Amino acid sequence: MSNSVSVVYIHGFNSSPASFKAQQVRKAWSQLGLPAEQLLIPELHHHPQQAIAQLQVAIEQLERPVLVGSSLGGYYATYLAERYGLQALLINPAVRPHRLFDEFVAEQENLYSGERWLLTDSHLQALAALEVPPPRDAQRFCVWLQTGDETLDYCLAEQYYAGCSVHIEEGGDHGFQRFSEHLPALFAFVGLTPSALQSLDLSAFE
Repeated sequence: MSNSVSVVYIHGFNSSPASFKAQQVRKAWSQLGLPAEQLLIPELHHHPQQAIAQLQVAIEQLERPVLVGSSLGGYYATYLAERYGLQALLINPAVRPHRLFDEFVAEQENLYSGERWLLTDSHLQALAALEVPPPRDAQRFCVWLQTGDETLDYCLAEQYYAGCSVHIEEGGDHGFQRFSEHLPALFAFVGLTPSALQSLDLSAFE
């Protein structure tokens, strides 16, 4: 039943629950009449260890939620989905981010809160500790990639998640253009039936 679904949305690097995709998920959730307490979008700490601890608390609050992760949130979602045996929908997910962040080891600023913080080797070591082998139970994972991602090489995710349900769109960007058009597919993956999705009015997202 639609009222039994639950989701933990996991935002990306230097992002927040105020991000565009997070807010569109929240808006659609409300439009569908789903219980507000069944959608959790934690404001994650910048250090991976603390972020994972926050996400574990969120997962334990819900009954086997579906994880939806964007960018670095996709990396976190993969680790947690494997640990808890959960389903995960990943949007332009980061793959082995600790190998990509060398040029970012410096002061950072959250794009939404304005918080300034220092990315250090401790962050990279914590990220490396979260790396898991490519998923074996591929049916639990759905991966959305856009080839125009200017931040991450989509080919890395295409290779890592080979065997999973991987959807690749030409063009786009790291923020995943035309995200609202994908909301019906997102909620179908979460577990809503076609009849439950009839109240979703995409014109409200234009």
